[in-house]
Amino acid sequence: MVGCAGSFPGPDSAASCYLVEADDASGRTWRVVLDLGSGALGVLQRHVDPAEVDLIGLSHLHPDHMADLCGLYVFLKYHPRGGRPRRVVVHGPFGTASRIADAYGLEPGESMGDHLTVHTWQPGHPVAVGPLTLTPVAVEHPVPAYGVRVEGPAEDDPSRRVVLAYTGDTDACAGLDELAAGADVLLAEAAFVEGRDDAVRGIHLTGRRAGEAAAGGAVGRLVLTHLPAWNDAADAVTEAREVYAGPIDVAAPGMVVAL
Repeated sequence: MVGCAGSFPGPDSAASCYLVEADDASGRTWRVVLDLGSGALGVLQRHVDPAEVDLIGLSHLHPDHMADLCGLYVFLKYHPRGGRPRRVVVHGPFGTASRIADAYGLEPGESMGDHLTVHTWQPGHPVAVGPLTLTPVAVEHPVPAYGVRVEGPAEDDPSRRVVLAYTGDTDACAGLDELAAGADVLLAEAAFVEGRDDAVRGIHLTGRRAGEAAAGGAVGRLVLTHLPAWNDAADAVTEAREVYAGPIDVAAPGMVVAL
């Protein structure tokens, strides 16, 4: 986990950013970053050279999930390492390229294309990244949003395939159920609290709703993330335990989940 704070960087964590790594048969390590929210680029550099990231998958275009793409563009464009321009592939919702350009403040006619190659997610259409396969699933949020199923080789047995399902930001919906089905790990946001936030729907999960998705999908392990600084993580865990009997963790910066 690079950053796991909900909605804005917290005192102990950057906003959403998750590094997924897998080796292919030749031993080459492939790296995918799911979201690059505010504050995440700095922490990401503790784990990997950002220029060595093979693909960035954006769940949606709220700043706490994509703002540091502006900083990544600066890193790739102006780093004095020399040689050919460094490019990182980005997949995101429709409008991703223009949103990044507007956030950075590009002049009319300028492009980030020499450094960020942007593609649009097509729901249900997998994207191959070395030994990993990423499948976007449309979910419910006030803006176009996707969860991502990441399938790849198990760390202890490369012949066995495992699935990490990342919800991005969503409320309970059919897409969430599809995303979670049979996943080894469900990395689920739980920004809202039962009772406190009941009047607001169509934006976020509670711990209970994340647990219901995990139980319904027969998920192997639930990891709760995207908790705002004003939430108590114990509340989210308590809610999830009421409906899900499997192991539950709370995401934390530096946390490693082996599949």
